[in-house]
Amino acid sequence: MTSTRALRAHLLAAGLAGTVRNQREASLRAYRLFAARDPRLTLGLDPEHEWSPAGVLALMADKCGVPADPALVAGHDVIDPERTLGALRVFAERLGETAARRGAVLLGTGHPHHLLGFYAGLADALSAAGCVVLTPAQGQCVDITTRFGVRTCHLDYVRGVALVREPGARSIRSETGAHTHSPLPVRMALQALSRSGGPLPELVIGDHGWVCGAGQLGFDAIGLADTDDPAPFVGEAERSIAVAVPLDDSVRSSYYAPLTRYVLNRACLSQ
Repeated sequence: MTSTRALRAHLLAAGLAGTVRNQREASLRAYRLFAARDPRLTLGLDPEHEWSPAGVLALMADKCGVPADPALVAGHDVIDPERTLGALRVFAERLGETAARRGAVLLGTGHPHHLLGFYAGLADALSAAGCVVLTPAQGQCVDITTRFGVRTCHLDYVRGVALVREPGARSIRSETGAHTHSPLPVRMALQALSRSGGPLPELVIGDHGWVCGAGQLGFDAIGLADTDDPAPFVGEAERSIAVAVPLDDSVRSSYYAPLTRYVLNRACLSQ
């Protein structure tokens, strides 16, 4: 069991909250690009309202605790650990509610090198609670636009968590996949479920395009997001995404293990 006090200390010590790796300049640039509706930053979300860079910054200050002063343009970003803890509590509530109904769930990540273990722990616990952990469109190809051009990847699952693999990657269950912000994988997965006539997810858990793409399509979606990814927080503000947890999404993978224990304990899913 991980107490709230212990987790708060861990968030700060591991750089998950407090002063984080993201550079202020990069985050402000991301807010400008999101306001311009650059698809690299909207992550599959189609915002209901118009968002100015100043409006995005104000939202991120409220949701994450980043400095609200637009004149501050250098240095590292900051995440308020209390906001992280508050969002994790709501995240756990949604998890527990779904588990109590034994609802079908879909999990996916665009950050497998860092976050796969976090989501896999949730998938294991949800499966043990009687939830169906969905794995649609296994092995199907998806064309994803990157800064290097269009790359054809394929959808794979590791311990019930979806990820994409780049061309030439060996299909070994223990290895991680490619980093992506694209909503196309979750759209493919959901389309495959619809065509098969099987159960649709009552909850989608993920990050980047997984949480934004699912939320945009009307699915209950919860996930993790960093200070340079405003889309999940905009989605939460507009109520297309249920929960966006602010934290650094690219620290060492083992640093997320206490978060898994904390969430599962609060959701009454500890094994």
